[in-house]
Amino acid sequence: MGKLAVYKYVAMMFLVLQIVVSVFTITALFGGDVSPIGNTARSLLVYALPLLIIANILLLPYWLIRRRWIHALIPIITIACCVPYIGTIFQFGSYDKIAEAKTGLKIATYNVAMFGRETSGFRALDILAEMRRQKVDVLCLQEYNETSGDKKNSIPYKEYFPYMQVGRSDMVIFSRYPIKDSKTLLFDDTNNSAMWADIEFKNGQQIRVFNVHLQTTGINRTLHQASKLRNQGSDIDLSENRVINAIIGNYMLGMMFRVGQAVTVANEKRSSEKPCILCGDFNDIPYSYVYNTMLGDMVDGFKECGSGGFMYTMRDKRKPVRIDYIFHDASLKGLTYYKGDITNSDHFPVYMKIAL
Repeated sequence: MGKLAVYKYVAMMFLVLQIVVSVFTITALFGGDVSPIGNTARSLLVYALPLLIIANILLLPYWLIRRRWIHALIPIITIACCVPYIGTIFQFGSYDKIAEAKTGLKIATYNVAMFGRETSGFRALDILAEMRRQKVDVLCLQEYNETSGDKKNSIPYKEYFPYMQVGRSDMVIFSRYPIKDSKTLLFDDTNNSAMWADIEFKNGQQIRVFNVHLQTTGINRTLHQASKLRNQGSDIDLSENRVINAIIGNYMLGMMFRVGQAVTVANEKRSSEKPCILCGDFNDIPYSYVYNTMLGDMVDGFKECGSGGFMYTMRDKRKPVRIDYIFHDASLKGLTYYKGDITNSDHFPVYMKIAL
């Protein structure tokens, strides 16, 4: 009798756990539909979605082994609801050489981290060589630095990309096709910005390319400052809880900034009469409010024609997240989408081939 009671108790606990996990998963799935302003907890659940999905996958075998088919439907339905989200971070397809060989526009976005502020210019030249090898037509750079020592980086770049448009000093679009018009979008109370350039192709078609760099998370800066103060033997309270609270505070502040910046870019994009491509460093994950706002009625290139399995664009192994994107209007068609593997920044470059 005692064993039966324990057996039923364990089964009940698993059922409660399954219901809680599934409720949190579905809530997180739609967390990006509401602004983080006033809905902080719900919005932050989006960031736990991968762990919640894994929890559902781990719970499913328990119900199958126990032959509780009705209970097994709970994680199965939950996981099925998450399939669209999973497609934003994982694609089974392999690199399509046939599609890559088709005529189209090859676009790349890359946060180059000021080329590491090195003075020789070698890092900038390495990146240029990689863009040549990838046969990139339009290159959007964030955290761009015009000078390396006494050398101007734009000089060698313009040998391959004859046309160049600078937004704010750290934002630039290089193009092998003429740039007919452009605009810089400045964000309030921050050094981040966005820009667009109208690029005209040989057939006379023009496409508006957005280059975007949204507010950073502030996590690296907070950790760096805490480490620096510790090394200096500062008297400031640097307990683990205090550092964690600082990280959360800075992250929430950055999230609020990104919300307003995303709305600004989305409104600018909607006012365009030309087909648009939107790319850059969003500093936010798929299915977040920022991601959904920027995406709007556009197509996420990775979901459409991505390859390479799990997609992450940060080189830091502690943060395997996708925060760099290329979107395009539904009137355009994606052919290939993948990230590069060069190590000249804390980001990976992202490439996409689009049919014209």
